[in-house]
Amino acid sequence: MGKGKLVNWLIFILLSVIWGSSFILMKECSKDLNGYQIASIRIFSSGILFLPFALFHIKQILLKKLHLVILSGLLGNLFPAFLFAIAIEQKINSSMAAILNSLTPLFVILIAFIFFKAHIHTKKIIGVLIGFAGLLFLSLSKGGITLDNYGFTLLILLATVFYAINVNVVSHYLKEVDPIKMATVSLAFMGILAGIVVWQQDVVSIAQYDTGATKAIVFAVLLGVVGSAIATALFYMLIKRAGGLFASLVTYAIPVVGIFWGILFNEEITLIQIGCLAIILAGVFLANKN
Repeated sequence: MGKGKLVNWLIFILLSVIWGSSFILMKECSKDLNGYQIASIRIFSSGILFLPFALFHIKQILLKKLHLVILSGLLGNLFPAFLFAIAIEQKINSSMAAILNSLTPLFVILIAFIFFKAHIHTKKIIGVLIGFAGLLFLSLSKGGITLDNYGFTLLILLATVFYAINVNVVSHYLKEVDPIKMATVSLAFMGILAGIVVWQQDVVSIAQYDTGATKAIVFAVLLGVVGSAIATALFYMLIKRAGGLFASLVTYAIPVVGIFWGILFNEEITLIQIGCLAIILAGVFLANKN
């Protein structure tokens, strides 16, 4: 294996571990923080980290594209961060969140077809149907999606839809914008919005007077700095080095890492759930196979 390929695989593994571990980190944070606090600290931290770069990069983004860059931040970072954090804090275990997150590529294809009039081959349609069959089996399985957690499951599905809309917006309207510049500017703007929630949720007082919440706050900051900011930069680096097809394979590794952490932290994970994940990923593979 050449040095270039080795670096690509190391970035791939690092990304898989970072994003796959984000679900259990949110679960650990939820022991002392609510979902709004977790998400706002996460996005505020990533925005602060990228702010110095954004001040330089914003001058290089066309004014007519700035609103789309901000929209990308809302759909790809801010809204999903809150939806995932609230759902995991309330009812969804981290491994289930990782499984549901794997549906994102299927929503990308559906939204491209419905709203962007993209042509979809029969093979992609079959892949989407297989993927959603996996979701249906997961809904019917014992220990999967229940009446008790149904509403919070929908929050995560909504987050994956936002991810999918963002992918289509970026690919159709922001192709000419440098992805690193777009990431720094969009996250800096999201950091401002998240900062308002940090203030409203009185996070500063919690950090000062609630020593028990210190660990959770550190985890939330880690989610923002590593899971949002650094991982985003690594992902774009991987796309540039190895191409979008190779980078997209991270989709398959994330839920595996998420389930590993779930098992390690004694979450209820059944063979049926793992089987449903296999069906979903088979659908994703077929839908994205050239």
